[in-house]
Amino acid sequence: MDGPAQKPVHLKRSGVRHLRAADAVAIAQLATQASLGIGQVVEGVHQSVLGTLGASAGKTPGQTSGITGLVYSAIRGVTTLTGLGLNKALGKLQPLFDAADQNAVESPQREAVLAALNGVMGDHLAASGNPLATPMRLRYASDAAITGKILLLAHGLCMNDLQWRAAPANRPTDQSLPQSHGDVLAAALGYTPVYLRYNTGLHTSHNGRELSRQLQALVQDWPVPVTELSVVAHSMGGLVMRSAVQCATEDASTWLATLKNIAFLGTPHHGAPLERAGNWIDTVLGRTAYSRPFAKLAQLRSAGITDLRYGHVVDVDWQGHDRFRKRPDSRLPVPLPEGVACFTLAATLAGPRSATAERLLGDGLVPLPSALGQHPEAHRSLAFDKTRQRVLYKTSHMALLTSPLVAQQLVAWFGGSTAPPL
Repeated sequence: MDGPAQKPVHLKRSGVRHLRAADAVAIAQLATQASLGIGQVVEGVHQSVLGTLGASAGKTPGQTSGITGLVYSAIRGVTTLTGLGLNKALGKLQPLFDAADQNAVESPQREAVLAALNGVMGDHLAASGNPLATPMRLRYASDAAITGKILLLAHGLCMNDLQWRAAPANRPTDQSLPQSHGDVLAAALGYTPVYLRYNTGLHTSHNGRELSRQLQALVQDWPVPVTELSVVAHSMGGLVMRSAVQCATEDASTWLATLKNIAFLGTPHHGAPLERAGNWIDTVLGRTAYSRPFAKLAQLRSAGITDLRYGHVVDVDWQGHDRFRKRPDSRLPVPLPEGVACFTLAATLAGPRSATAERLLGDGLVPLPSALGQHPEAHRSLAFDKTRQRVLYKTSHMALLTSPLVAQQLVAWFGGSTAPPL
């Protein structure tokens, strides 16, 4: 388990200031792969045009034949060789890069960019061995009081653990940051906050399995006996946590016995419409020979993003399926864990008296019924007790991360109160 991320410092606005020397290797690898990808799209369009003129297609779909095919093949070969040469040259400099980065201060700007990149294409980064792929880590503050009550905070898609705090925009040089939900719960109820950082571009079930493994090690290696594990999970983090619980149940992992509370903040238990819109774009672009090559661009979406179409939690939800092909919801229903107090806090941009608007708008990303676990099919609905549900009005999805009202509600819930402080 990692120690704390260092407090962010004020850096110059130039994006280069936030890069590390070792990032050069990863960026060079991405640039080569991007060039190859663009070449494939161009060749696919070229092949489609030639096909309408009666010219023969190449042996491989989307590739041209004859002299044209040789030209594209040469381009691919040169690009690949250039990339290999560049990677080899930069690889020899890796020890120097590592030495230069050894004392580098963690930049919130760089970490935010990496989190977004991993969310969009983290599965590709991991599969290609790119250094920019984010490994799963559990992080805590070195000055935190170690108690037997662990509070795990799990972020959502394209985010990282630093974003549980809202940076003071009006005081860019101020090193202090507002209290996070973890800080508030630590002060009020004696928790030790532990922050999860993970690659949100991987399948939810992949992250769930790894989280279960790391929680097992965390509980076993904790300096004092663990009497309670509680969780605050935002957005995708809630799906990852449900997946981890399912894995722990199947594996009879002992950490599960310490799990007391899970609070879901804006979790898309039954999916998010934006990913379903992306699936619709896949279908439309794939209908004609001319637009079909461009479907590859729409299919840059990571496995983590496509899991959000319906809210996948376990392997069987996606295994054996083309994740870009339009198909009905065929998820395996996974109920809330027994013996664990589960809470859900949903947000809506609408006001408290706009029933129609609140259902249509949701929090800008997740519909209200999805965040509350409600589903038209009864066997898919999640059985949250009425006293363990709250709706925060005129609030966006991202505001749930830092809202003081959310922190107050978490203290009330985890402290055993059913009173609605919102």
